[in-house]
Amino acid sequence: MTIKAGDKIPSATLTTMTADGPGPVSTDDYFAGRKIVLFSVPGAYTPTCSAKHLPGFIDQADAILAKGADEIACMSVNDVFVMHAWGKDAGTGGKVTMLADGNGDFAKALGLELDASGFGMGTRAQRFSMIVEDGTVTALNIEDPGAFQVSSAEHALTQL
Repeated sequence: MTIKAGDKIPSATLTTMTADGPGPVSTDDYFAGRKIVLFSVPGAYTPTCSAKHLPGFIDQADAILAKGADEIACMSVNDVFVMHAWGKDAGTGGKVTMLADGNGDFAKALGLELDASGFGMGTRAQRFSMIVEDGTVTALNIEDPGAFQVSSAEHALTQL
């Protein structure tokens, strides 16, 4: 079943790169008591993700935070090393937190997994964005296959 606005974020463990190496991120703790703009991409370094999706959130980070978000996070079914390198290459510079869903467990728990095996990419996460307030989804934007509109930073700004 796909998550929807009004639902609680499922419990899962994501990974981010810390000064000491890979570190776990409990979704229960991460989303508690805060307003997070989370967006998901099918793959780090892929064309739309690298040319539009991540750069849009980097460019709009100040405006998103000014509208009340506590943090912006990018999630993908990639390993933490790839997510860290991609964030560094893209210049996230503390504007966007890079979260790895290495095995796709969180994407599956959300009901937002994507079968990209036809492209040699296995199971991934769909392209989406959501606003999460104190662990509850208040807005959810799932893209149609191949589309990039409703999960953009500009769209998220209209929902804050």
